[in-house]
Amino acid sequence: MSVKLLSETPAGAIAIHPISATEWEGWAAGQSEAVANWARRNRFAAEPGSQLLLPAADGGLAAVLVGVDAAPDLWALAGLPATLPDGDYRLARDYPAAVATRLATGWLLGGYRYTRYKAPKSEPAAALAVPGAELAEAREVAAAVALARDLINTPAEHMGPAELAAAAEALAAEFGAECRVLVGDELLAANYPAVHAVGRAAARAPRLIDLRWGAATAPKLTLVGKGVCFDSGGLDLKPAAGMRLMKTDMGGAATVLALARLVMARQLPVRLRVLVPAVENAVAGNANRPGDVLATRKGLTVEIGNTDAEGRLILCDALAEADAERPELLIDCATLTGAARVALGPDLPALFSPDDALAENLLRHGVAEADPLWRLPLWAGYAKWLDSPIADLNNVAESSGAGVGGAIVGALYLQRFVTATPAWAHIDMGVWSDADRPGRPKGAHAMALRALDALLVERFGG
Repeated sequence: MSVKLLSETPAGAIAIHPISATEWEGWAAGQSEAVANWARRNRFAAEPGSQLLLPAADGGLAAVLVGVDAAPDLWALAGLPATLPDGDYRLARDYPAAVATRLATGWLLGGYRYTRYKAPKSEPAAALAVPGAELAEAREVAAAVALARDLINTPAEHMGPAELAAAAEALAAEFGAECRVLVGDELLAANYPAVHAVGRAAARAPRLIDLRWGAATAPKLTLVGKGVCFDSGGLDLKPAAGMRLMKTDMGGAATVLALARLVMARQLPVRLRVLVPAVENAVAGNANRPGDVLATRKGLTVEIGNTDAEGRLILCDALAEADAERPELLIDCATLTGAARVALGPDLPALFSPDDALAENLLRHGVAEADPLWRLPLWAGYAKWLDSPIADLNNVAESSGAGVGGAIVGALYLQRFVTATPAWAHIDMGVWSDADRPGRPKGAHAMALRALDALLVERFGG
């Protein structure tokens, strides 16, 4: 990424002036008549997201005006790297350290491009000095977001279970963590039968990725991520439109790996464990069938009402293992249901938790970090919709709940496998945006990552 942050302000750096709409008239009154006239001619009024280049007498660039909110958020400067000429810039305004750091982070995110298969038409190549910003913090957050985006953006051809495991192993090597990967029939020997059942039909063997880091005596933090590298729907085959973006079905895994990166980079005093069941939900003669009954790690039997509800099947084995250790905090991230997107749209992941304090804290951090979530209930009245006449439970609602409350039903299914850990949060996320916004180009979207990071820093210190 050629967009950079400068630790010192070089001579000749071009000033960037963040101005809110309420400040604009006062600011303009203090400028030369030439500047005021130029702004009027260009109809600049400091609306958030707007920008104006001020020309120098020699034809160069004298300064940049950018409209921001009165309390600028992470994205306030994110549109600049893609539009400014190459060069060195400085933020010509002092902000508190936390705000300055967010602005610096947004600047870096504004330079993100996914370029593995196609060279960009233009490459942002600007550097910014931000007074008071914690540059290392901004760089770490931007690197974690880029990791999640890169993993999600990569097509399934090059991001299967083996490649996802390799990404986890590379992360472990970078930070001195341990990473064990169970492959294929090793899952059966280690008692992860549901993970194996979902992934066995694919030409690429299923895996269970198990990353551990930190002192054994530290508080346990466990992250679980859904790693369905491609979801055809199985024998309950998806239509073509529904399959188009299924490379993103490992977005939960990408999110927890990116979050793990931040935990380790910050040296948080925790015993971190990351569990990622990585599979491809494919069609073959040995695929699990509607009506089959699967064993699970917890010992519960599950009737398959729909093979396209495979994410909860692989997660339930991983969650059972995580729950058995009774961590102080257990978080799972998953592109679990389309119902969450129907309810909340593409920008808001659904949050489920039996722990009110945990949920409220995460929602608070989401607002502060411009990374919002929306809480939905673990409504016990719908639990009976998962009843099965021949197994302990069904993987979908096949009775009165069919077709409604899907995100809640999915969360209730997972809750059956988390019985010993009170502090548990399940995040049902979308991880993809068709909109093209400053700092958030069309494509992978690292949802809830910064909110979760802030929660962990507050809870565990760092």
